[in-house]
Amino acid sequence: MGLDMYLNKKTYVQYWEHNGDNNYEVTVTKAGKPASIDGRKVKYVIEDAGYWRKQNNIHRWFVQNVQNGIDDCGEYYVEREKLKELLALCKAVKNQPAAAEAILPTASGFFFGGTEYDEWYYDGIDNTIQILNEALADENGEYYYSSSW
Repeated sequence: MGLDMYLNKKTYVQYWEHNGDNNYEVTVTKAGKPASIDGRKVKYVIEDAGYWRKQNNIHRWFVQNVQNGIDDCGEYYVEREKLKELLALCKAVKNQPAAAEAILPTASGFFFGGTEYDEWYYDGIDNTIQILNEALADENGEYYYSSSW
């Protein structure tokens, strides 16, 4: 049990024949054999873009800046500008570790992990920078944040 956090990338891939330039062809296989899924009916592909475990400072930021303060384990759309904002804050923590509490403070909660500014906290900052750099390098798709505990 504990705080698990997810960033998912959702890409629209529905096959359509408006002008033919934007058609996707989706093929689904299972164990190397065609699956019983009609690729022409697939609307979205959802990919794991990031995962955190008990990084309550990152969760707190998403709740306050993306979820309008509502911490309900729902799924929330994250604008690219918000991803850039969080990336800038993580980089600021890396550059000014003594100011971490002011920049990206921790949050206590049921099974949310520790609230110390220790190796776990800074490893989470590094992981977040990597996740956000990869997400922002990709111009396609929309990003969604969710959590569970």
